Amino acid sequence: MASGCKIGPSILNSDLANLGAECLRMLDSGADYLHLDAPCSSGRSVFLHFVPNITFGHPVVESLRKQLGQDPFFDMHMMVSRPEQWVKPMAVAGANQYTFHLEATENPGALIKDIRENGMKVGLAIKPGTTVEYLAPWANQIDMALVMTVEPGFGGQKFMEDMMPKVHWLRTQFPSLDIEVDGGVGPDTIHKCAEAGANMIVSGSAIMRSDDPRSVINLLRNVCSEAAQKRSLDR
Repeated sequence: MASGCKIGPSILNSDLANLGAECLRMLDSGADYLHLDAPCSSGRSVFLHFVPNITFGHPVVESLRKQLGQDPFFDMHMMVSRPEQWVKPMAVAGANQYTFHLEATENPGALIKDIRENGMKVGLAIKPGTTVEYLAPWANQIDMALVMTVEPGFGGQKFMEDMMPKVHWLRTQFPSLDIEVDGGVGPDTIHKCAEAGANMIVSGSAIMRSDDPRSVINLLRNVCSEAAQKRSLDR
């Protein structure tokens, strides 16, 4: 079985001048995990080779781990062109899960092995233009599949409902797999995600900019849990 319905605020939507406090605010509001994006330092698009560094890298992760302690689960979304080079630094810094893009590596199997050997869980992400079946050969080797519901690397996009068949296909083919959605997810779109089969929900501004983030997190979790219960009864 999948690990249950979990809500992970996207921390890059927070007040970065008060990053530690913002993370604590989310955890105190009931977040199950923290979703930390690591985009290329160009800040514009993933998988470009402009510079050898990333804007939200392992020094920030290490600082957050020291401030927040060992309990919070850090889900690193590595929107980088060479995910292989950041595995060990992120593991040492305190990341719990290393989610890389299928499009960014020529050898997913070796990368999966390296992530596990460094003591982290494995997430595998696909962009909107990638056919979900390309992920299938690796589904039994990973802990989580991430279906992007916006094009990564560009802000202000609308939720792409036409990605939901990918989520539904993964849930049907791999019922025990954790499936995450990321991009434009909030109270207005959670029902589509939950009905399709997502159980790990990344939400940015809908949570971070709310006056009552606890109520938003509870709403997202409740909708997700109700959909999971319905699927279980329908089997």
